[in-house]
Amino acid sequence: MKHKLMTPDALKSMLTICLGLFLGLNAFAQNTPLYPNKPIRLVLGYGAGGVADITARLVAQKLSDALGQQVVVDNRPSAGGIVAGEMVAKADPDGYTLLHMNYGNAVSQALFKKLPYDIKKDFVPISAMGFFDVLMLVDKGSDIQSVQDFINKAKANPEKYNIGSVSIGSGQHMSANLFVSMSGLQSTLVPFKTTPSLMMALKSKDVAVAFEIISPAMSLIKSGEIKAIAVSSSNRFKGLSDVPTINESGVKGYDVMAWNGIAAPAKTPKAIIERLNREVNLILNSPEVKQKFLDVGIDSRGGSPEDLRDLLSNEIDKWNNLVNTLKMERM
Repeated sequence: MKHKLMTPDALKSMLTICLGLFLGLNAFAQNTPLYPNKPIRLVLGYGAGGVADITARLVAQKLSDALGQQVVVDNRPSAGGIVAGEMVAKADPDGYTLLHMNYGNAVSQALFKKLPYDIKKDFVPISAMGFFDVLMLVDKGSDIQSVQDFINKAKANPEKYNIGSVSIGSGQHMSANLFVSMSGLQSTLVPFKTTPSLMMALKSKDVAVAFEIISPAMSLIKSGEIKAIAVSSSNRFKGLSDVPTINESGVKGYDVMAWNGIAAPAKTPKAIIERLNREVNLILNSPEVKQKFLDVGIDSRGGSPEDLRDLLSNEIDKWNNLVNTLKMERM
């Protein structure tokens, strides 16, 4: 089979086309900067000094090293983390403004009548970061020895055996609500503005039991000032291996795990999400970070964007069901 030789004019035309394509691709590459090429902001719906802030800053520091650009934690505390969520939802989807997402966002989606964003539609998950228990706590001098002991006493005398937590609508408050619902109690739930005020109420016996996340309670547990009688998740926490779960203590099916993660505004490019997911998971799997998380009661654990999306969806369904079951008035 004979091949026709290309004429000089045809060859010239083809070379011109190839040169044009090369120049075009080169110009595109020069005008499309690599990500990231400027600082990244991680917006956090809590104040400085808390467990969310501590873990966010640790990951941000390591992420800065990995990406070669500073990752700045921007604290925007508000009820339900709404201010932080709205700020990130309205940000450009370019990977330079990220949200510290947590189980409080799922609670807010279920509990508030209307939010300035939809946590499922207006964000794209990047990765979970950590999982941690809510504890059932009693004072060191309490006559309550176990979960079942508390249930028995509270059913016999609900006015005396009430339950404390921080902030109406918080994850801790909703965890206490779920416990009351599942154990068939009539106990009063008493909210406090801060963890220190909740711990003072526990010590003064203004509340018989307190529900609080593990991190701020760890030092008081280690010093013997308060005692944990149960953890909220379905598995014991290895840092408090002698403390049983609420589920194994008689409230079958009770399972609450607090968590946090990172998300970006919807429509953020997939390549950016994949890059951030990869770097965050490498950070969370490092022995140094795992130990530092464990020291404050957190299981350092990442996963895929899809894992975080499924977790968020399941959490919203769980808290929605509780709000409907208890006929709680939405805020």
